[in-house]
Amino acid sequence: MKVDDDSVNAVLNRLRRAQGQLAGVIAMIEAGRDCKDVVTQLAAVSKALDRAGFKIVASGMRQCMTNADANQAPMTEEELEKLFLTLA
Repeated sequence: MKVDDDSVNAVLNRLRRAQGQLAGVIAMIEAGRDCKDVVTQLAAVSKALDRAGFKIVASGMRQCMTNADANQAPMTEEELEKLFLTLA
């Protein structure tokens, strides 16, 4: 799937942020930090990953339906819905 450069950059920034947050969660657990702090950071990681996934789906939805790639049939509305719901 080809996504515009601005969307790719936004997704990569979110994924890098999530990667840093996840490293922080691991360090917090290893250091025996308070459960509330760990869960709060873990929720932030989860949200960053969700937002990256939603951005990819939103940016690629039109292409998936029209399918600029001639090697595959366009996705149906049902297939797109199923793909989107995998993020829920």
